[in-house]
Amino acid sequence: MQALAASVKLLTLTPNTLTRRFARTLATAASSPAPSPSPDPAQAAAQPRVFTPESRRTGVLARKHGMTALWATDGTRIPVTVLELDAVQVISSQSYPAPSPRHRVRHTVILGCSPRKAKTTHNALLGQFKKAGVEPKMRLAEFEVTEDALVPAGTVISAAHFVPGQHVDVQAPSIGKGFQGPMKRHGFRGLRASHGVSISHRSHGSTGQHQEPGRVWPGKKMAGRMGGKNVTTQNLMVERIDLARNVVYVRGHVPGAPGGFVRVTDAIKKVGWKAKERARRGLDLVSEETGEREVVKGVKTLPFPTASVEEAKAWPQEIQRVGGFR
Repeated sequence: MQALAASVKLLTLTPNTLTRRFARTLATAASSPAPSPSPDPAQAAAQPRVFTPESRRTGVLARKHGMTALWATDGTRIPVTVLELDAVQVISSQSYPAPSPRHRVRHTVILGCSPRKAKTTHNALLGQFKKAGVEPKMRLAEFEVTEDALVPAGTVISAAHFVPGQHVDVQAPSIGKGFQGPMKRHGFRGLRASHGVSISHRSHGSTGQHQEPGRVWPGKKMAGRMGGKNVTTQNLMVERIDLARNVVYVRGHVPGAPGGFVRVTDAIKKVGWKAKERARRGLDLVSEETGEREVVKGVKTLPFPTASVEEAKAWPQEIQRVGGFR
């Protein structure tokens, strides 16, 4: 992991590399022709599932390796965060029945990330790993999906799970800053830095009123612990994926410290809501000539229910979004 972090800091794109950029479309993601329809139920069940606007795929757990930059052909600098899918594997796929008619059936996928020694894993988790037939993992996460997006246990998810050009939401605990004053924690201006203030230049000043109400209102911005809370950053663009290193390059900054675990999911607004809106307006209808659909503007399809490591071997090792970096 340290070697990868050191290498990505020196990452640059040569003109030859830029000229060999690829655009992931339906043709590149699934280059093999679709199987002909057959009346056999077994063959019909083996046909690949297709992403629909109502589908909700599983997210992944990734490890943050800091930031670097990509360069476009016109000299545009693109700041990106390097996220590695370190042995991301499905532990189990579960369905929970509806407890009452008012509720719905829930479907979830549990993933594990980063190998872990068996001797440092307690027995409760070891039983789950043995049942799934996978090696112990350092961190687990549960993602809610739709019924058609359930993934079999033991599947190793590749970086091709995300398509360059789509948007993702990332969530991770922010870097803890410890106990901080109001100026750093809330951006207060502070008191006068001249005469009349005695060793209270960075204090927050008055915090209450007179005898009525005679107390400090809840939620008053004061000094306290800063950071260390879950932060969600929405609508980050996937600029590039590296299937050889199983790395995803996301435009912009991602919360958390380098080496930490990050939850990465399809953007709720840019993928889920927009795909449904386009379907409502009839903009994602399947063409009779090409058989393609555009679930999100610029993205023909998404690997569904996921892209395994075995499937990604037949694809280009480096896939980058073409154009439109500004």
